[in-house]
This record gives sequence, C-alpha cells and structure tokens, in this order.
Amino acid sequence: MKKLEGKEEFMSAAKILAFAGSARQDSVNKKLVKIAVEGAKAVGAEVTYLDFRDLPLPLYDGDLEESEGLPENALKLKALMKAHQGFLIASPEYNSSISPLLKNAIDWASRPEPDEPSLVCFKEKVTVLMSASPGYLGGLRGLTHVRSILGNIKVLVLPDQEAIGNAYQAFDENGNLKDEAQQTSILQLGSKLATVIAKLNLPI
Repeated sequence: MKKLEGKEEFMSAAKILAFAGSARQDSVNKKLVKIAVEGAKAVGAEVTYLDFRDLPLPLYDGDLEESEGLPENALKLKALMKAHQGFLIASPEYNSSISPLLKNAIDWASRPEPDEPSLVCFKEKVTVLMSASPGYLGGLRGLTHVRSILGNIKVLVLPDQEAIGNAYQAFDENGNLKDEAQQTSILQLGSKLATVIAKLNLPI
C-alpha cells in the first residue's frame, strides 16, 4: 500500500463510516472504498468499515414501518451513522443511477424514531463519493444521482470524487489499484474527508 506523505496530527480524530453500495462479496466498490479507508487512517482518522451484507434490510415500506416500527438493522445502521461525523461511500452504477441497496439504506436511515429530529443521521455530516464500474465512465453517471440525494437531505458532499473505469481489470490480487495515480487519488479522497472533518470540528 502506497503511503501518503505529510501525515497530519489532529487535536481530535475524525470519525468516519465507510461503506459500498454493493452486497457482492467480490465487489469492486468494496475494494475501492477500502483503499480510501487507508487514506483516512493515514492522517489519523478513526474509520469503521460497514458491509451491508451484515445489516440486511427489507425494501422500504411505509406500512411496515407504521405497523412494526423501524427494523432492528435499520436502528443499528442509524446508530452507526449517528456515531460518525462523515461517510466514505463507494457507489456502483445501476442503469446510470444509484444502486437499490444504497438507496434503500438511505431511505431507512432517513426515517425518524419517536421524538427524534428529522434527518438526524445526515445533518452536519460530510461525505466523499467514489465509484468503480466495468464501463468506461467508471460509474460517474450514478454519482450525480447520489450527490443530489445526499445534498437534498442535508449532507455536505465534497466536490472531490473519483470514478474508476474498466474496474474488473483495475485491481491487483491485493485489492489495490494497478495504476499508481489512481491509487493515490483514492487514498487522497480518504485523507481529504478526514482533514475537512477535523478542521470543521463537527459534533457527533
């Protein structure tokens, strides 16, 4: 793993939740976000990696919510999100848009618990987006939709983003990007998010 130069020490470590909008075991987006995790850790951030396979959720259903309340895994997801100041998100592109898995997780997390302020999982959170796709554009079209959704629910989405095309050939056997410039760019996404969170001194 290539090391970042110029490691900074923060008064208070940024707390970041990292996840990919894919459940596939060998997902290229899981590989991608794990590289960004290393970039965030390199500048002192505390990072939790979440695999959505560990928190399966039903398709959002308002009738289900009304009759049974939020599912247990939705409550666990919300607790994780509330305990972190920002998110590293790798989003696959499904038909030029956001993956159903990621959209469903966002929808459940947006639902308030009793006497809870609206969008508590998203307000005052900062995120960085990235994507990997076998297509030439690397999932770039899908990131436009993810950015719009998150921005509309009060997340500060940093302008920095990366999309890795031809992704099935882009990674080596250790999960790193073969192209050194791409590897460095993804590492820097992680370090940028950690740096911004630390400078903003965001609450948890």
